[in-house]
Amino acid sequence: MYTSPTRPYFSKTRRRVSGEPFTWSFYTASVFIGIAAAVLWTAQGNCLTINSDEHTIGRNSGIFWALLQSSLFFGNLYIYFAWQGKTQISEGDRRTVFIALTVISLVGTVLFFLIRKPDSENILGEDESSDDQDVEVNEPAQNNMTKAVDAFKKSLKLCVTKEMLLLSITTAYTGLELTFFSGVYGTCIGAVNTFGTEEKSLIGLSGIFIGIGEILGGSLFGLLSKNNRFGRNPVVLLGILVHFVAFYLIFLNMPADAPIAPLEGTDSSAYIKPSKEVAIFCSLLLGLGDSCFNTQLLSILGFLYSEDSAPAFAVFKFVQSICAAVAFFYSNYLLLHWQLLLMVIFGFFGTVSFFTVEWEAAAVVARGSDYRSI
Repeated sequence: MYTSPTRPYFSKTRRRVSGEPFTWSFYTASVFIGIAAAVLWTAQGNCLTINSDEHTIGRNSGIFWALLQSSLFFGNLYIYFAWQGKTQISEGDRRTVFIALTVISLVGTVLFFLIRKPDSENILGEDESSDDQDVEVNEPAQNNMTKAVDAFKKSLKLCVTKEMLLLSITTAYTGLELTFFSGVYGTCIGAVNTFGTEEKSLIGLSGIFIGIGEILGGSLFGLLSKNNRFGRNPVVLLGILVHFVAFYLIFLNMPADAPIAPLEGTDSSAYIKPSKEVAIFCSLLLGLGDSCFNTQLLSILGFLYSEDSAPAFAVFKFVQSICAAVAFFYSNYLLLHWQLLLMVIFGFFGTVSFFTVEWEAAAVVARGSDYRSI
């Protein structure tokens, strides 16, 4: 996955950077990163699906998520110790980080080419589509442009199906909370002057504990999925409860103007005296709750759309990215409690919509019908 291992630390932080970077270069790089992430998410979702069956999709989703989010832990761990006590980021510091990220990205890309193609009998949904594939082998190969257009059309048709519309509400919530924990929350911690000289280093520590929560959740749900008799709903329920607890503690612990505070920070009071321990604990809860939602979304998408998963993951990433962009926009204007309220509302309805899809799928399975026909 093409994701920065240090994103909570870099996002909206207030460290001084030596030299004057060109503003246009940031926007241009952001566009390229967004395009690359969309392509890779779709490819990885498809790869995850075709290398899983109905019994292993949950486990593989959990393992995938734990490995993906390990970047948060190791990246922020490096930044926390390497940049500890620094008030200015030198050109050498930046060069070291970006060279490392470039090398890691190249290695990941090369490893992608080494992933084996699974045997046809192991592909999820292969039983229903094997006859169609035999016919397709004899058909002339389509050119890449035609395939791309067909995939785009499939994505548009998929957008308006009942299941995808319901899951889009859940996906929208993951986009909002992704922006919150990867950008807004670090800004809040760094803006609280009550934390003293440690306020900036706490941003890196927050990223580390978000990573721990993500890894813990992905590993735990991956290991338990094989013996889970109750489906995906309990994991999603755990995720929303964990997030609600985190939101409530953040509401009590952080000043309302922390997300929009000036560079000098804020001395405003919260409902309780801001606590470093509570702030870091909330980081852990944010990561754990995020892993609950994303692992189960990956699992259910790979299960429902096993025969043609690429359009499903494309829609998933599109909705999530749009909502994340919207959240980044309003985060510069809304006070903290309004941002938390929006996530509570979307989280509640996103959880209900996920439950609906899972219940309907379980009912179809109970009747002995094809799960993917709902």
